[in-house]
Amino acid sequence: MIFTIAGKELKALFASPLAWVVLTVMQIILGYAFLRQLDDFLQMQPRLFQMTSPPGVTELVAAPTFGNAVVVLLFAVPLLAMRLVAEERRNQTMVFLMSAPVSITDIVLGKFLGLAAFLLLIIALIVLMPLALAGGTRLDYGLLASLTAGLVLLAASFAAVSLYVSCLTAHPMAAAIGAFSLLLAMLLMGETAGDSLRARGWHVPAALVQVLSPLKNFAPLGKGLVDTYAIACSILLTAVFLVLAIRRLDATRLRG
Repeated sequence: MIFTIAGKELKALFASPLAWVVLTVMQIILGYAFLRQLDDFLQMQPRLFQMTSPPGVTELVAAPTFGNAVVVLLFAVPLLAMRLVAEERRNQTMVFLMSAPVSITDIVLGKFLGLAAFLLLIIALIVLMPLALAGGTRLDYGLLASLTAGLVLLAASFAAVSLYVSCLTAHPMAAAIGAFSLLLAMLLMGETAGDSLRARGWHVPAALVQVLSPLKNFAPLGKGLVDTYAIACSILLTAVFLVLAIRRLDATRLRG
């Protein structure tokens, strides 16, 4: 049933004008940013030839493009996720889904996987940008793989947080604004709180706070470093908000 629900949500996304608008705007923004970075790289080449071990196109073009993708996903994911539960509650169709012979866990995981599949398509289009240069230059495929993995984990955590917020309201736009606000707070406060705790010598609490800082977890992978703790924090953050979404919908079903 999980994959049936995921397929339904994916089809609904492809049938939604908003999803196509978000996808188009993202590609325009990131495509422009990629071409701008590529133009800067070409202008820097005379200076790079004078260096002993100059950075390559992956470091100077692909990495900044993925960094821009993080910012764009911060806006895009809440918009894509706002309808997952909130719209069904507004249209009174959530009652039929929750009364069907399917568990709340199946519903939440199905909706999450449907959104995640759409986000993977977006990430695949982003990855194709630097890969298009493979015929004319040498790419650092290790760094490119690390950047891709980091962006996938970040998108998954954004999707889980946005799905949870969508469970809290019957108004899709309120869900989008709430998810964006929560994600922005996590990005800003997680970094600030971690640095503050480390300055006081509280390294264990600082390490735990990193779970709530998606950007902090993306940082090492964005540099090509396979940080298992950062990966674990990203997976844990996603799992926690999926569990919260399950508990929220379960409580809603019990209240009738």
